[in-house]
Amino acid sequence: MKVALVTGGSRGIGRAICVKLASMGYHVLVNYVSNDAAAEDTLNEITAAGSTGELLKFDVSSDDESSKAIKAWQDANPTEYIEVLVNNAGIRKDNLMLWLEDSDWYKVISTNLNSFYNVTHAVLQAMAVHKNGRIVNMASLSGLKGLPGQTNYSAAKGGIIAATKALAQEVAARKITVNAVAPGFIKTDMVEGLDEAELKKTIPAKRFGEPTEVANLVGFLVSPEASYITGQIIGINGGLYS
Repeated sequence: MKVALVTGGSRGIGRAICVKLASMGYHVLVNYVSNDAAAEDTLNEITAAGSTGELLKFDVSSDDESSKAIKAWQDANPTEYIEVLVNNAGIRKDNLMLWLEDSDWYKVISTNLNSFYNVTHAVLQAMAVHKNGRIVNMASLSGLKGLPGQTNYSAAKGGIIAATKALAQEVAARKITVNAVAPGFIKTDMVEGLDEAELKKTIPAKRFGEPTEVANLVGFLVSPEASYITGQIIGINGGLYS
């Protein structure tokens, strides 16, 4: 059984990635933190794509919850291991730095950056033992160029980019690749409240991206064809930034 774990897999880009990996034959572990109905919908789509999956409900911002949930799954499946990890879970709490609340800084850093350590640390040893693994981290245009009103989000995603490059060098000899995908404006609830009509004028492709387009890129990065690609940050933004 090929096993993949997708954090924040119940909606948006995460759901699209779950379905893509299911179509590639993976048994998909769908992580989520609160929306049971949305998670069940994702599981139904995985089944419709011809594969199997299960739900893992835990808060990725908690090291304790993350390690316990992953260890419990591993103990229940001693002959299997998680060979693909997609660190997708994330939130936005936008505001200008001048008015940014302490809680909004720490919550965004914890959910978007600390979660990378919490989840990756829990699955990395098994990948190293088996000398096989694919890790894809969800970065952002905000982490590449910075966006006003997103100092907290930009800091977290910039950290993800740096961590991706460092970890890739640590584990390459173990045949584990580590890459990051940096989406621009993608049609999900993460862009709610943004002026799509105005923003599209700034994008050379003149449109927002689709979650399936991001999922297709992730699918390639976890495939055997991408075995020599590691430590890379790949933008998917319609030409908005390069």
